[in-house]
Amino acid sequence: MKRKTADRVNMLREFSIPLLTGIVAALLWSNLSPESYHHFNHAPLLGPFNFHFLTNDIFMVLFFGIAAAEIAQSCFPGGDLNPIQKAINPLFATLGGVLGPVVAYFALNAVIGSPALLRGWGIPTATDIALAWLVAKIVFGERHPAISYLLLLAIVDDAIGLAIIAAFYPDPAQPVQLQWLTLTGCGMLVAYLLRRLRVRNYWPYLLVSGSLSWFGLFHSHLHPALSLVFIVPFMPHPRREKMHIFEGDMKDHSTMALFEHEWKVIVEFGLFMFGVTNAGVEFTHIGPATWLVLGALAIGKTLGIYGMGIAGASLGYPLPEGVGKKELLLLGMIAGVGLTVALFVAGEAFTDPMTQGAAKMGALLSGACAVIAIAGGRLLKVPRMR
Repeated sequence: MKRKTADRVNMLREFSIPLLTGIVAALLWSNLSPESYHHFNHAPLLGPFNFHFLTNDIFMVLFFGIAAAEIAQSCFPGGDLNPIQKAINPLFATLGGVLGPVVAYFALNAVIGSPALLRGWGIPTATDIALAWLVAKIVFGERHPAISYLLLLAIVDDAIGLAIIAAFYPDPAQPVQLQWLTLTGCGMLVAYLLRRLRVRNYWPYLLVSGSLSWFGLFHSHLHPALSLVFIVPFMPHPRREKMHIFEGDMKDHSTMALFEHEWKVIVEFGLFMFGVTNAGVEFTHIGPATWLVLGALAIGKTLGIYGMGIAGASLGYPLPEGVGKKELLLLGMIAGVGLTVALFVAGEAFTDPMTQGAAKMGALLSGACAVIAIAGGRLLKVPRMR
């Protein structure tokens, strides 16, 4: 019975059911009863804090903390991005996967957009790792080397996405006050000292260092959801990583591994809240920003990753064995699924509700890239590896 329950939980997580359910619920609610939806999202819920704040500024701290753990583990010795030589071609493709959407966004904006929409250029830069991983398994099978390539790419472009949020999307109504970042620096110092003192429980890192970092970012008018990004890399970890992203290792009882293991399930199910609070877009909000975001994700990601992956191979950094031109093209399409991070950045990029809603609709519609990639895999007869 316990095994069956665990299997059901893993299936729900693997297929991103909580996030997708939250998105569907938000779409239905916001279109059937927009006033009720807006009141739920923005009315005080816990003291002065509303559901939107509790989700995007508190809960997403854990989401980005988990992302930081995945990125850090990949960079440590034995990780997927260490040594750097084996990641050169995926890094080329990552560069294309970031610059391609930005170039496509600006190009499309020059044709169908306006200067007011320029601020949305960062929305299509990151890939939804979990959904991209799921689609890649459907297209290529369980053990195809293209999946590892995609995960390497997604890890790095999500790291770049975090940097873009922090650097380019402060609150436009409040000027950045960098002096408050000394609190974030103090949080990092405390985390370093905790590690030097061999503190292995992750709670001091979260409650002491994380709180200092959060208040530093909050009062600096930078996004506090990124607070744990600066703390998690200081958590104790193995000298050498043995597992890959999305692979659990219960033999690893390091502080970082325990934090990720014990909070990952909660975060993944908590993405239902994220879907509810961020995906409530009325269908009447479709506009130029929708097509800019969708076009940048679908076209910019695909061509950017394909072009730079081929360029890297021509410069002497080959693609992995089993990954050819058609696999690379499909990987670019799959990476066009922006969803989670794109929804988050869209909420930060625009303050006008109509423009914000239109941009979010583009992020939601990027899910069509998954359907195109699955169909493309069948048409191109890509061999699947089980």
